[in-house]
Amino acid sequence: MRANRSRDTGPELALRRAVHGRGLRYRVAARPVKELRRTADLVFTKARVAVFLDGCFWHGCPEHHTGAVRNADYWAAKVEQNRNRAADTDRRLDEAGWTVVRVWEHENPLDAADRVEAAVIEARRAAARRPGPGNG
Repeated sequence: MRANRSRDTGPELALRRAVHGRGLRYRVAARPVKELRRTADLVFTKARVAVFLDGCFWHGCPEHHTGAVRNADYWAAKVEQNRNRAADTDRRLDEAGWTVVRVWEHENPLDAADRVEAAVIEARRAAARRPGPGNG
């Protein structure tokens, strides 16, 4: 399992290029909330948007996930644990005022970048509407 990279994978690099090409700037492999030990693949700190790129095998993609042949019970439990952690992360970030975007590794990077861009634009608009320093 050491050969499985946690960052800078092919799908992640393609998504980052597509998002960067739209003029959006972000942090890579960062914690959106310092107290929460969860790392997002892309983090837009001011807009409070966290992007996670989920692997089809590791997160049980409904389209592409196939069960392991060897040690099937272990891997099924591992995938279920990953799904539960992702749902918990989404809930906790939402409670902290963050927008979460989940992208499957098989998604077209340009389509995924469209979703990321839309989430960032909407989060920036929502922040501008909130009362606070400099907002009214």
